[in-house]
Amino acid sequence: MTAPARMELVCPAGTPSTLRAAVEAGADAVYCGFRDETNARNFPGLNFSAQELAEGVRFAHDRGTRVLVAINTFARVGDVDLWRNAADTAVRCGADAIIAGDIAVLDHVATNHKDAIRLHLSVQAAAATPEAIRFYAETFGVRRVVIPRVLSVPEITALNKNIDVETEAFVFGGLCVMVEGRCYLSSYATGKSPNLNGVCSPPEAVTYDEDGKGMAAKLSGFTIDRYAPGEPTGYPTLCKGRFNAGGKTSYLFEEPVSLNAGSLIEGLKKAGITALKIEGRQRGKGYVSEVVRAFRRAVDAVEAGGDAVEIDRILAGQSEGGRQTAGAYRKVWR
Repeated sequence: MTAPARMELVCPAGTPSTLRAAVEAGADAVYCGFRDETNARNFPGLNFSAQELAEGVRFAHDRGTRVLVAINTFARVGDVDLWRNAADTAVRCGADAIIAGDIAVLDHVATNHKDAIRLHLSVQAAAATPEAIRFYAETFGVRRVVIPRVLSVPEITALNKNIDVETEAFVFGGLCVMVEGRCYLSSYATGKSPNLNGVCSPPEAVTYDEDGKGMAAKLSGFTIDRYAPGEPTGYPTLCKGRFNAGGKTSYLFEEPVSLNAGSLIEGLKKAGITALKIEGRQRGKGYVSEVVRAFRRAVDAVEAGGDAVEIDRILAGQSEGGRQTAGAYRKVWR
């Protein structure tokens, strides 16, 4: 697929107020989800009711911004209606696209709402080959694929030359060790997973115990990390805990670090990417406004033929652990 005329900036909206903040900061599109297990950010205090989504769509459309609804967890056997109803509601609310990875959801939308709404393939589907993407496009009419964060820029270039659908790439936000859509760590410890219940490390399973040595962060009783007195305390997720193995304490699975591909915007455009996605539906208005404005300036600069502005420096304060990486985009190993 040839490179688009102008890349789209897709931004997170965890609440109605952050939707408005993203729109006002310059988002071309915002993505959000319902307040239930149908979306992969099912945390207390986040997400949208049907009425809030309809109001958000009106607000966004009045300002030329599209709204994409993530219905991107996997439906349970014998309990698919929750996901079907969410898709029907998104259509009734006037959303522009549904982001889904479950074949039952994709089939429901393709069968019942083919002409009413676009289908985007969620990163949860982990489709990273021309064969897989063609299956989803030909079977369900998928128009865009959110590509997994495991491909280098040359691999994305090769992929785009062999498919006829749009591709969307993450450019900023948290990273985790799961092969997109397949995480069992949280499920092992708490019985809930991001893929089935929409939640990683659910808050009700989190405890902090202080003793004379400092603070222990626990998940379902498992000690995930331990902090010295005065050391900043993080949220305990299994993949980013510090563990002792081989006589050494370290981040055994993944270090706290944020993806920032701001300096690769021009390369992603040349690779044929249609849309750039910012992660962060759990973040507040201040984060969304700052990150979206920074990427708006960077994308506009690249589209005008210049260089991305100093986006790495601007966003250093919003990065997890104060550290940034280009992730797999600059991967030299396989």
